[in-house]
Amino acid sequence: MIRLIALIIMLIPGALAALGIKLMRDMLFGILQSPIPFLWLQFILGLVFFLCGLGFIAGFVLHRDRKQNKVQSRFNKKG
Repeated sequence: MIRLIALIIMLIPGALAALGIKLMRDMLFGILQSPIPFLWLQFILGLVFFLCGLGFIAGFVLHRDRKQNKVQSRFNKKG
């Protein structure tokens, strides 16, 4: 059950990152999505979505690996 919850937690930021990539790609091809009024705003929004999703996944993996002592000494918490 815990692994299923962890999978669901990982899917939401993954979908957010994928949406961010899609928005950035659409901006490069000049496709404007309906609720967003400007192409440059669409790119910025896509970049924010991508970075937030990727950051959450990276933090989740780092936290899990720290708990299992699978990280290098420079990534361990000092305090």
